[in-house]
Amino acid sequence: MKILVIGDPHGDLEKIKQIPIKGVDLILLTGDIGKADFARKRFFENVERKKQGLKELKYDGKASKIAYKEISDSTLNVLKYLSKFSPIYSILGNVGNNMVKDYEVKKDEEKYKIKLPYLGREIKKIKEFHLTINRLRKINELRIGFLEYFSDVSWVKEFKPKDYKKSMKRAKKETEKAKKILKRFGKIDILICHQPPYGVLDKVGAPAPMHWRGKHAGSKAVLDYIKKYQPRYVFCGHIHEGEGKVKIGKTQVYNLGVAGHKIIGL
Repeated sequence: MKILVIGDPHGDLEKIKQIPIKGVDLILLTGDIGKADFARKRFFENVERKKQGLKELKYDGKASKIAYKEISDSTLNVLKYLSKFSPIYSILGNVGNNMVKDYEVKKDEEKYKIKLPYLGREIKKIKEFHLTINRLRKINELRIGFLEYFSDVSWVKEFKPKDYKKSMKRAKKETEKAKKILKRFGKIDILICHQPPYGVLDKVGAPAPMHWRGKHAGSKAVLDYIKKYQPRYVFCGHIHEGEGKVKIGKTQVYNLGVAGHKIIGL
C-alpha cells in the first residue's frame, strides 16, 4: 500500500500540486487544511499587544467574515484537488476547527449579525474525504490512529499564558482525554497527530513573538505514548519551523511542516 502523508496544508495548493500523487492509495493530513494568514496575523498582533499592556484588536464581524472566507475557500480547494487521486483522512488542527461545527458557525452569525460559510456542510459533500477525530481506523490491515489537536499541560507550563489558571484547567481536562484516547489506540502502525512530541521537532521560531522563541510547543502526552507503544510512524505538523525527522526508539517521527510530504509503502 502506497501512502502519502501531507503536513498542515494551510491552503498552499501550489505546493501540493508539486507532490507526485498519482498511484497513491491513501492520503493522510496532519490538520490545518485551510489558509489562515489573516487570523494568524491578528493572533500574533494581539499576543504582542497583551505583552505591551495595549488593548487587543477587536475580532468584529468584518474580521470574522474575512477569516472564515479565507479558511473555508482554501480548505475546499485543497480537498477537492486531492480527492481526485485517493481517499483522504485528516484530523483537526488548531486552525479553523470551530468552522466545521455548524453550531459554532451559527453562534458567530448571531453574534456578529452576518452570514458565514458552513464549512462542515461543504466538506461532507466531498465523498473521498474523511474527517477523523480521535479514532482508530483499520485500513488495509494497517492500524492508524488519528488524534486531534489539544491543549497539553506541558504547553501551559512552558509558555505561561496570562490566564494561567484558566488555561491550565482546560489543559488538564484535554490532556487527560488525549491520554485515554492514546491508551485506547495501543500498539498501532501510524499515529497522525497535530503537535509534535515534546522536545522533538517542536522548538518555536520566527514568526512567533520573541518571548516565545526557543520554547518547546510539543506534547508530553504524545511523547510518553511513543516511548511506551512505539508505533512505526508518527506524522505531525503545527510547529512549521520544526520540519524534519527524528527517531524515538523504533519510531520514526516526521514533522512535515507546511504542506511537506512523505510517501511510504506498507
